[in-house]
Amino acid sequence: MENSLELIGRLNKDIRDASLKLSDAQARFLVDMYYQVQKYRIANGNQISAIKKTSPEEPSDVLEFFNSQFYEIEVNLKKVLGKYASSKSIGKWLLSIIGIGPILAAGLIAYIDIRKVQTAGQIQAYAGLDPTKKWEKGKLRPFNASLKTLCWKAGQSFIKTSKNKKDVYGHIYNIRKKYESEKNNNLEYADQAKTMLETFNISKSTEAYKWYSKGMLPPAHINQRASRYAVKIFLSHLFSVWYEMEHGLKPPKPYAIAILGHAHEVPVPNWKDGKVIV
Repeated sequence: MENSLELIGRLNKDIRDASLKLSDAQARFLVDMYYQVQKYRIANGNQISAIKKTSPEEPSDVLEFFNSQFYEIEVNLKKVLGKYASSKSIGKWLLSIIGIGPILAAGLIAYIDIRKVQTAGQIQAYAGLDPTKKWEKGKLRPFNASLKTLCWKAGQSFIKTSKNKKDVYGHIYNIRKKYESEKNNNLEYADQAKTMLETFNISKSTEAYKWYSKGMLPPAHINQRASRYAVKIFLSHLFSVWYEMEHGLKPPKPYAIAILGHAHEVPVPNWKDGKVIV
């Protein structure tokens, strides 16, 4: 009879090999599954901690066993999606970026079809980052909700890695946050703050109301603006690299640079002469 460890090892190898043949639809399903399992594990972990505090004499071995199973599923999903992402040319660039791990890389690859986009703006809009595209009642959503969530997670990841000396997009976040904070302190967002108070029923007891009533945006709002800006730069770089990989030539310059003559352009990290540089 085959040793259990050998069987598990062979099974894991078979799964890893199969990861290379995942379709984009299957990868999207597994990315969603990963975050669902992670959510369950965290919730169960919190519940186990609460039980231990209120009833420390009760055994929790069974609960902890099943929580460990959630963790194992997460680990294996991460391996599978990492294989899927690294097997793609664009995956090698994505995985070279600090703050972008296997799950985010796999999700971005699976949700974006580079063959259907001609500009970075189209990707940003599909990710729900175009403020001019509103989701009106009774109409189809003008963006992909799952991709929007992935981009939000990428933004949070950039914030967490912003102190890393080799980081790029977290650094962009920090610079933008300073810029946004200065504008906020100068009451340049007073109109937006007024609109928020008029549009939403914000309780006067909330921290948000205190800021809006002063003609300012709350710190969380400023953080989100800066994070969204960093993600949009990241997506523009993703488009640039992916387009060149797909078509063998550099993409057209963004409208603001090519037509309006704006000189500022953030260079693409880890990419030179059509190759990923790590």
